[in-house]
Amino acid sequence: MGIEMIGKQIAAMRKERRIRQEELANYVGVSAQAVSKWENGGVPDTELLPRIADFFKVSVDHLFGRNQTDHGYIQSAPIKYIGEMSMEQRFKLVFEYCWDMERALYGIEPKDGGIEDYEKELGEQEQRYSSVISDYGFTRMGIANKIQYFLLVPEIKNTETAFFDGVDYADFFKDLSDKDVFNALVMLNKRDSEKAFTPYLLEKNMKIEKANAVRIITILEKYKLLRKTQIETDDEIQTVYNFIPTPSFIALLIFAREMIRKPRSFSYYSEWRNKPFFK
Repeated sequence: MGIEMIGKQIAAMRKERRIRQEELANYVGVSAQAVSKWENGGVPDTELLPRIADFFKVSVDHLFGRNQTDHGYIQSAPIKYIGEMSMEQRFKLVFEYCWDMERALYGIEPKDGGIEDYEKELGEQEQRYSSVISDYGFTRMGIANKIQYFLLVPEIKNTETAFFDGVDYADFFKDLSDKDVFNALVMLNKRDSEKAFTPYLLEKNMKIEKANAVRIITILEKYKLLRKTQIETDDEIQTVYNFIPTPSFIALLIFAREMIRKPRSFSYYSEWRNKPFFK
C-alpha cells in the first residue's frame, strides 16, 4: 500500500470516530477544505503525517494502511483512544461501538451517523430494540431515549452448572415479589449509600411497622445488600446499616420490564437459533 492510501485511512478513521473534518483541520493546522481534499484523493504534506497520526492516536504506518488486520493493534488503538477521554465521553463512545458491533453481527456495515442521530428520529418516550439470536450466543440492545443498554452473551457451554448449581431462584423471586421488600430496594437505591440508617428510616418513609422494617433488613442482609456497623451513642450500642447498591438490580429491572412488556419495536432483529437456551 502506498501514499495514496492515506486519504482513505483518514476518511475511514474520522467517520468511525464521529469526528468532523473541522476538528481534524483545527488540530493539524489546516483548513477543512484541505482535509476534504485528502479524503478525495489528495495527499497531506509529509511533515503533517505525525500530527495526523497523533490526532487519531495511531502510528504513521497505520496511515499507510499497514497493520490493519493485526488483532493486537486493533484492540490496543481504541483502548488508548478511549482511555484519554473523560468517563462521560468513554461511556458515550463505547455505546457507539456497541451499536456498530450490533450491526456488524447482524451483517450490516455501519454507515455514517451515530446513535444520537438515530435517536433524534424517535420520540422522547419511545423504546427501540435490537437483537441478534444465534446458536453461538445472543445480543440484546436498548436503543432509545428511555433506556439504553447493550448485552452480549456468547453461547454458554454448561447451562446447568452456570445457572442452576446452588442457586435458589424461587426463594429469591419470592423475596423480591414482596412489595415492601421491592419498595425498600427502590427507596434505598435513591439514597446516598454513604448515609447510614436504622430500621426507623423504613418505618418512617414506607409507613410500616417496626417488625416489618426489621424483617426487610434481614432479607436484604441475606443478599449482602447491607453493611452492618455498631456504634456507641449515649453509652448505648446502636446498630446502623449502609446500603450496598449493585447494578445487577438495575439490570434485573431492565429485563423484567422486557418480560412484562414484550418488545415489539426493533431496529434489527435476527433469529438464527435452532437449539434451546438451556441444555
